[in-house]
Amino acid sequence: MKGAATTMGVITMAGCSSGGGGDGENYQVTIAGTSSGSSTQQAGQALARAASQHSDSLNISVQVTDGWTANLYEYDSDNISAMGVDNNSLSKAMNDEGPFAEEPVDSLPMQGFVFTNLEIYWVATEDSGIESTADLAEGGYTIYPIQPGFGTRLLTEEVIREAGLWEPNEILNVGTSDIAGAVEEGRVDALAIYGANGVALSSWVQEVDVRSGGGLNVIEVDDNFEQAIDNVGGAIKKSGLEPYGWEQDVTSITDTTTAWVLAGQWAFGPDVPAGATQEIARISSEHWESIQESDPTALDHSDPESMTTAVIPELEIHPGVADFFEQEGVWNDEWTRGETNE
Repeated sequence: MKGAATTMGVITMAGCSSGGGGDGENYQVTIAGTSSGSSTQQAGQALARAASQHSDSLNISVQVTDGWTANLYEYDSDNISAMGVDNNSLSKAMNDEGPFAEEPVDSLPMQGFVFTNLEIYWVATEDSGIESTADLAEGGYTIYPIQPGFGTRLLTEEVIREAGLWEPNEILNVGTSDIAGAVEEGRVDALAIYGANGVALSSWVQEVDVRSGGGLNVIEVDDNFEQAIDNVGGAIKKSGLEPYGWEQDVTSITDTTTAWVLAGQWAFGPDVPAGATQEIARISSEHWESIQESDPTALDHSDPESMTTAVIPELEIHPGVADFFEQEGVWNDEWTRGETNE
């Protein structure tokens, strides 16, 4: 991964032009997404398309990586300068917790703005007989807690461990590109899956949906698991979630379920010029409809205040994004402006 990632996040400034950023610079930004078919990859590609349509100064490309949590290690190794990352991974890295307790990072990116809220919840195969998270407490099942290295996996694993469901069950560690095959072959009993912003399932989950043969159901969440969600700081509990985006009927056990929600945001290092991130923020707000054409799950950022909902007050905000927030009147003086290497 690290050898392949050395080209990620490279920022170049071409010669003068009458750029849409207004500063005469041309910016090339490579964003470290996550795996192929992930929500971050889809969001990044949509942002890149909008930049090509609506900016004279900005060109964006998106690289495949191993996940949100993995991106922080790649950033610390100077392999990437811009990325998608989740707030739970950021929080854990800031406090040397979770995987960062044994392998901490020395440097963290500055915050940009939120681009997605992933709603994670359980589905189980009909053949498993699982109807509730209470069944998982009995043990002996094969469960899929999302791909290792994903921020969604870090949070999901923490919730499952907190609920006491990790040790009694077999954990299936495969990539998102392989899980649909595992479901099709009957090698998994229950899966943690996610959709984005109440609109659509992540594309790897859509593949699971298609290849599962119609044999999946949302399961009920018992009090023990709900309490586990409450106990995990990086998780936001969402009760009464109505499943969306499925081609099959997944509601034969329950019509609604409880999800644990994870916010993802764009983040940038000091090698990324302020003009570049200010332009990224401008495009995301002014041309959110263009972004939604490519990524139907994209958030409506027509009101720039919506871009600030995932800000972690203890972590610096990239100065270009800070400039945009100030310009739009949504800056909070309790936040900290970072600095670039310009």
